[in-house]
Amino acid sequence: EISLGLVGSEMCIRDRDGREAWRVYARPFNAPKSKPRIAIVLYGLGTSASATQAAIQGLPGAITLAFSPYADRLTGWLREARTAGHEVMLMVPMEPTNYPQFDPGPQALLTSLSDKQNTTRLEWILGRSVGYVGVVNYMGSRFTRSHSHMRLTLATLRKRGLLYLESHSAMRNVVGDIAKTLKLPFAATTLQLDQAASRLAIDSQLREAERLARRLGHAVAMGFPYPVTLERIGNWAKSVEKRGFVLAPVSAISKRSSK
Repeated sequence: EISLGLVGSEMCIRDRDGREAWRVYARPFNAPKSKPRIAIVLYGLGTSASATQAAIQGLPGAITLAFSPYADRLTGWLREARTAGHEVMLMVPMEPTNYPQFDPGPQALLTSLSDKQNTTRLEWILGRSVGYVGVVNYMGSRFTRSHSHMRLTLATLRKRGLLYLESHSAMRNVVGDIAKTLKLPFAATTLQLDQAASRLAIDSQLREAERLARRLGHAVAMGFPYPVTLERIGNWAKSVEKRGFVLAPVSAISKRSSK
């Protein structure tokens, strides 16, 4: 059961044991810190029933699933995903540099809106369902570059006890600094798996994720639920631990990054 508790001068959503929401809904994880961790996050789920079902039922539970806030029967999808062992996140649409040619949707956070308007939109997104550990930005190449807008957004997540995953690796340091100031659990994407949606390209990116995880201690790779992406991730996941890596939910990476 989640309740409100005080953290300093801020309100923070906690359960009866004092745990924040991102810990309450995290997938159980217990692996040696000495082993490199790789988190795979599939995003854009909930809009295609067949792709969403394939990801939930066909992939290992350690793979994190991120859902569109615009998805029909969102709560049902999240419940199914969690029952299958997956950690789940919500996507927060944000303004890209080529807006409005590319439109993230009617509830997107925009630099042209007031703080109150953006907060109202964010609260609408966060209120769409329950059971998620945090959020990941969708688009947002302009919005994430605005320090004031991102600070307000991350402060709202902090009050709700959620974590934040930055999908743009180029914004790792900028957004990470804000998160550190707010003491917000944070992780950043290391690479995109399927910018080229082919077997060879995805396999190459998975190998690169391993190389980076070995060098950095962890890596976060994001992908879209294309059939070829689901196939290659499923195949790769069968033997990743034999190669000395640990497949981790995104919360396990953010815990490490936020220390």
